[in-house]
Amino acid sequence: MARIVITSWGSYGDVNPYIGLALALRARGHTPVLAIPAYYRAAVEREGLEHAAVGPDVEPGDTTVVGRIMDARKGTEFLLRELLAPAIDRTYDALRAAATGAELLVTHPVTFAGPVLAEATGMPWVSTVLAPASFMSEHDPFVMPPAPWLKRVERVTRWPTVLLMRAAHRMTRPWLAPVDALRARLRLPRGQHPVFEGQHSPTLVLALFSCVLAEPQPDWPPNVRVTGHVFYDAGHGASLDPTLARFLDSGEPPVVFTLGSSAVLAAGRFYEESIEAVRRLRRRAVLLAGTERAARLSRSLPPEVLALDQVPHSLLLPRAAAVVQQCGIGTLAQGLRAGRPILAVPFAHDQPDNAWRAARLGVARTIPSGRYTARRAARELGRLLDEPGYAARARTISARVSAEDGAAAASEAIEAVLHRHGRR
Repeated sequence: MARIVITSWGSYGDVNPYIGLALALRARGHTPVLAIPAYYRAAVEREGLEHAAVGPDVEPGDTTVVGRIMDARKGTEFLLRELLAPAIDRTYDALRAAATGAELLVTHPVTFAGPVLAEATGMPWVSTVLAPASFMSEHDPFVMPPAPWLKRVERVTRWPTVLLMRAAHRMTRPWLAPVDALRARLRLPRGQHPVFEGQHSPTLVLALFSCVLAEPQPDWPPNVRVTGHVFYDAGHGASLDPTLARFLDSGEPPVVFTLGSSAVLAAGRFYEESIEAVRRLRRRAVLLAGTERAARLSRSLPPEVLALDQVPHSLLLPRAAAVVQQCGIGTLAQGLRAGRPILAVPFAHDQPDNAWRAARLGVARTIPSGRYTARRAARELGRLLDEPGYAARARTISARVSAEDGAAAASEAIEAVLHRHGRR
């Protein structure tokens, strides 16, 4: 069968879907290689999968770097201009070595070396997106973190958003100048904008999110396949911590507070305000706060609140009364599948757009991270918990998300590409 190189970069939310995809491809007899930063080697090899170190290497636990990435105004510029673009030559060389002998390449939205390698070598290439925002559609504009208020303007006209998107296209192109320089050295044409249309494969684009979040638009690439989310959270364990299991069994379902694997490092006073919010509501709570913060909070928590590092969302969230989360696409997908109302507290990147889409489904309410206080959280949680429509719609959406099999659908689409290129 085929040797398939899968490259991704980012937090666990960016890596876990590709581990899930690799496991599905291996079950079909293929040999997947995860070309991702060295930090994730243990997680990959724990599943018996092959790992190739492709950077740039940034530890997800680096609070300074993550804090800059999660900045709503400047995070995207820092990510592209200072982290990813300057490393493109090293990334290209590492990916080229990893892809030696491979028959197919699968890329993530910000693995800019991947499209260059595919064009330079003629290797069949499948691109992916994890969230609707990556399509940057003018027909279904995404929520821009620096200007979420534009969504209110769109009720009248979407042209201000469209014009701002076009301006962003022009403004951000110089940030990726090292990618253009690499293409020139390889005697390739300048190509399309790496973040916009240039990230999409002309062969197949896999939209690894649920169809409940977005419908295909006229300006999406013509070869998109919406698969459903690829779920994988085994890295946090296969069972609930005994302390957590006893806590869940001892009373009413708690409100679960989680900021995923990145925003948790830029939490500010999120957890302190959350504790006060559930005190006002007289509700039980579970805080997934990271190792150090969970230990610190636990010293003074009331018995109806439990703070832990991380646990498998797939096991915990279905037992929640509601989920307060940052709306990273992985955390949102777990929340939608769990069928519980969501209080979205988005920080940056695709999170405000994901939160808006969840609210549009009628399963969520939103507080921007910069305005998150105990008073607002208690008020919004009260509405989510007291108005039965949120829970009813959450159950309906859960049934639709649970019926999808993103890993299988993506694997079948990849195999169709291999077949068309004469590879078995």
